[in-house]
Amino acid sequence: MAMRQICRKLLRHIMQFWFRWRRSMTIGVRALVIEGGERLLLVRPRYSDGWTLPGGGVERGETAVEALARELQEEASITVKGTPKLLGVYSHEREFRGDHVIVYLIKDFEPGTFAPNFEIVEARFFNVKNLPAGVTAGTRRRIDEFVHNHAPAAFW
Repeated sequence: MAMRQICRKLLRHIMQFWFRWRRSMTIGVRALVIEGGERLLLVRPRYSDGWTLPGGGVERGETAVEALARELQEEASITVKGTPKLLGVYSHEREFRGDHVIVYLIKDFEPGTFAPNFEIVEARFFNVKNLPAGVTAGTRRRIDEFVHNHAPAAFW
């Protein structure tokens, strides 16, 4: 296994341990940021392999929508305009004990200039019908639900 993959896995385990230690239950937010009806924003984090939907944890004192706006700004320089639409709430229990993920649809936003940072290596828009290799399984399921207008599943 390459050193980079080992470091990513180690960082992910450390971060999960820290969040589990701090809280018995966590809530995360993710966004399907759609540009022009068919282009979708994906990010490539340093701490895991593959492309994912942008988002992160809801901090104490924040609403889910506030956390979503903060995470989109931090991860991809996206400023949310208007009200996000709730798409689904998912249990992430299989991979992260006590975790739930809320997914929103964002169509009204202002793009900024992305610069790689400690957490995110890359943030790009892709055609929903031509996604890059390496999209994570949970992300691909959420995109398929949106594209095919399926009801959200119970689990991430």
